Order: sequence, then C-alpha cells, then structure tokens
Amino acid sequence: MWVSLPYKLLRAAVITGCLFLVSCENDEGDVKNLFAKKVGVEEAKNVVITFTTGGKTKAILTSPLMLRVQDTVSYIEFPKTLAVDFYNDSGVVESNMTALYARYKESQNIVFLRDSVVIKNTKGETLKTDEMYWDRSRTGWEFYTARPVRIHTLMQQIYGAYGMEASQDFK
Repeated sequence: MWVSLPYKLLRAAVITGCLFLVSCENDEGDVKNLFAKKVGVEEAKNVVITFTTGGKTKAILTSPLMLRVQDTVSYIEFPKTLAVDFYNDSGVVESNMTALYARYKESQNIVFLRDSVVIKNTKGETLKTDEMYWDRSRTGWEFYTARPVRIHTLMQQIYGAYGMEASQDFK
C-alpha cells in the first residue's frame, strides 16, 4: 500500500502536467501585440471650445466628436465635422467656418481642415475649398490654402486655381 500511493500521486502529477502542456497554445500575433506600443486616445462628445485673447472671445468651436491622440506627436482630431464662429472685439460674430474633418497639431498650433471647408462672413461672402489651414499665430492671415478655392460674393463668383490667404474676418 505504501508503494502504490506515491506511484498514484506521481502518475496523477504527470497526467496533470501533460494536460497543462497540451492545453497551452500562444498565437504569434497575440504575443507580438503584448509588446506593441499602444496609442492612447481620449474621446469627448458634443465639444464646445472657446478661444480667447486678452480675455475676449475670439472663436467658439463646436463638434460632435473630438479625439485626443497621444502618440509621438500628439494631435487632436475632429472626425465628424466641426463648426467655428469667429468674433470681433465687440463680441459679435464676424464669420463662421465648417468642415467635415479637422486635425489640430498641438506642437505647431495649426489646424488642418479638409472635406467641404466653407467659410462665410457677415457680408454674405462664401469661400469653399477642399483643404484649408487655420494658423492662429499668423495674425491677419490666419487662413491659407494651396488648393483651388471658390469665392461667392453678392455680385460675382471668383475661382482661384492656386490657393489664397485670408484673415479671420474673411474681408
């Protein structure tokens, strides 16, 4: 009886060990994903951002979705449209802008807009283009593009083949 008990325990341990060895299987892709760098993404819905200078509101941006991506170069993305109202020093809206997509590179302080970019001013003038940059550090020439633009005024339509530069009030 003494001999058979250790033999039974040894046999049970070997069988259990074999089951563990047989049941372990690692997918090569899963193992690589364990050590892959993961990009952090913060998500915000129904965003309203107010831009101020010297305590005065200069612009109010609204968007249904904002993603802040923490990568080697951090950026903020607006993948589902954005709208911006621009204000003069008296606090009155002087122009507005819409786009289907935007990306803001924090390190450069530049917003890249694309897909149906439309800027309208209070005089009823409208600018349309496929791509536009909004650089708040370029005072007086905040908007620029190298793409074709279409400008509609009350009296005429202007087509620009090589882009343009414009101030925030789109004068």
